Amino acid sequence: MAYRLGIDIGGTFTDFVAYDESGRALRAWKNLSTPHDPIQGIMTGLRAFGDIPAIRAIRLGTTVATNALLEGKGARVAYVTTRGFRDVPFIGRGNRRHHYDLAWVKPKPFVMRRDAHEVDERVGADGSVLQPLDEAAVADLAERLAAEGAVEAVAVVLLHSYLAPEHERRIKAIFAERLPGLPVSISYEVLPKWKEHFRASTTICDAFIKPVVGRQLGAMRRQLAEQGVAAGIVVMRSNGGEMSLDAAVAQPIQIAVSGPTGGVIAAKRVAAHLGLPNLVTLDMGGTSTDVSTVVDGQEKFTTDFEISWGRPIQVPMIDIRTIGAGGGSIARIDAGGMLVVGPESAGADPGPACYGRGGSLPTVTDANVVLGRIGAANFLGGTMALDAAAARAAVDPIGQALGLSVEQAALAIVRIANNNMVGALHTVLTEQGLDPRDFVLVAFGGAGPPHVSDLMSEAAIPRGLVPNCPGQFSAFGFTMADARVDRARTVQLTSRAFDRARAAAAMGDLVAECRAELAAQGHPEVAIRRSVEMRYLGQNYELEIPTEADSFTEDEVAALLATFHAQHEARFGFRLDDPMEMVNFLVTGTARTGDLDFPSIPEADGPALPRGRRPVWFGDGFADTPVYARDDLRAGHGITGPALVEEAASVTVLDPGKSLTVDRTGNLLITA
Repeated sequence: MAYRLGIDIGGTFTDFVAYDESGRALRAWKNLSTPHDPIQGIMTGLRAFGDIPAIRAIRLGTTVATNALLEGKGARVAYVTTRGFRDVPFIGRGNRRHHYDLAWVKPKPFVMRRDAHEVDERVGADGSVLQPLDEAAVADLAERLAAEGAVEAVAVVLLHSYLAPEHERRIKAIFAERLPGLPVSISYEVLPKWKEHFRASTTICDAFIKPVVGRQLGAMRRQLAEQGVAAGIVVMRSNGGEMSLDAAVAQPIQIAVSGPTGGVIAAKRVAAHLGLPNLVTLDMGGTSTDVSTVVDGQEKFTTDFEISWGRPIQVPMIDIRTIGAGGGSIARIDAGGMLVVGPESAGADPGPACYGRGGSLPTVTDANVVLGRIGAANFLGGTMALDAAAARAAVDPIGQALGLSVEQAALAIVRIANNNMVGALHTVLTEQGLDPRDFVLVAFGGAGPPHVSDLMSEAAIPRGLVPNCPGQFSAFGFTMADARVDRARTVQLTSRAFDRARAAAAMGDLVAECRAELAAQGHPEVAIRRSVEMRYLGQNYELEIPTEADSFTEDEVAALLATFHAQHEARFGFRLDDPMEMVNFLVTGTARTGDLDFPSIPEADGPALPRGRRPVWFGDGFADTPVYARDDLRAGHGITGPALVEEAASVTVLDPGKSLTVDRTGNLLITA
């Protein structure tokens, strides 16, 4: 046997999925995360697996970069820029998070102003060198920083360096000579695109987390080796591709949103297998809920992302929206006497009250236990018994404050949590001009399936899907991920004076960089996708236009311009006769590494039979509800609600008025 192992480190649980490449079998399990030392959670799961020598490859979704950025626990960064531009990160943009909050304070960048240094050099807007780099001054700066000994990383962002990177590269080389071992991030390698604030913020964030990521990934590599793990280890990028540990240490900003991508990848593959083109994914874990869409079989990507408000990170990533709503979200009564759920979470330690680990505050999981939706004896396949009495004791004060019974208070908590998630679903559907009735709601994460029926009704989504291994679905997605590299570069051209040679050279360089990086990771066969971000001259935002152009012949340019006209009209309802501007050239290289055969399950030879029954609260009161074991279900089985389908890491709640069928690979398809 040879296993491909996916690992997803979450805020509450660390999830594992092993795919046997020879036997086409899946094995999934999870254990509590160890927030103080995430590596220990990985080691615990590997020991539970047992057959470590049979692991051929490990794909890891890690929150190490995410947590460092969210918590502000990174390196002390020195910022080096062109003279006259040291205040770009501190000025930022003129927008405000809360327009009418007079006490609001703009968040600070991850660099102190006293650590911002200017150097004499200047590159023009056309890429020409207007003033050579003062290398002696750079050497003096490096010596001074070495003498002070306080700086742990350097971010270099020079004006117009995306057109002429030689000065940034030379500064990096000088620091390597004078301060060997000190991490240096240069904007040309991190984000070679225009718009100074975005480029500066992204490069600073990369430098800020570089020492932290280097230490943790290095420690993980050593501990895995000590455990006898000889498998190749890769980390998941924010764009849904994989990258080597060395590449992740060199550019840690690429894994800023690593973990949630796995669920979207897996949902896309499952949907393609079932012939479902449009999906909205809902990944509800212990701490947060992530939502995203797959339209016409393709996930949506973005570079418009802020890990925390006011700190933009413009690297390609799957467009995932996150809210603070999870199984561990804490319910409370606010100062106005209203019930509020989240965003604060009980996490893994102490966790919800029902975990019996010292938690006493009411959570969504506690509410589901009170309602009978989560069975106290079957949690994690029976390996972790829940304390139903502690759950009731935690929820009861909410009921007393609102004049409700414990069950009514628990239902109110669940409904508030559902309402929060419906709001998140609207941001990726109706706010984007998409009709929820055209989509299938794919619910996963350990806490997602208990809410799938409610959310279908409240968000007007007619069909739902609970996939195999829902509690470890992101880890499952990692086993199917391909290697992917995205490259972008600002090259401003207009349709009135289009420089075909310059465009071809820029696109050729990007293609070569993608092929070289993937080849260095062991992937010689690479598929290339090209696109250009375009706009009408004078506009401030661009549309990404796919193109097959590489040499930019007259016919290729004409096709590119025609496609932009058509897409602009489709998106905004009009087209103009104005000249068009090409702003950014983009190339994506992918290498297939994650092919996986979905194992089929046996056909049903009779009706589905429940293993037991228990009272479950649906709306107006308790209903005597059949409880099915998912392992007992076969292809073709059908179940009518109310019902529960229990499995080791989750439970699917089927409301009255909904029905469920089991497909040939074991997915649960829900309809009204």
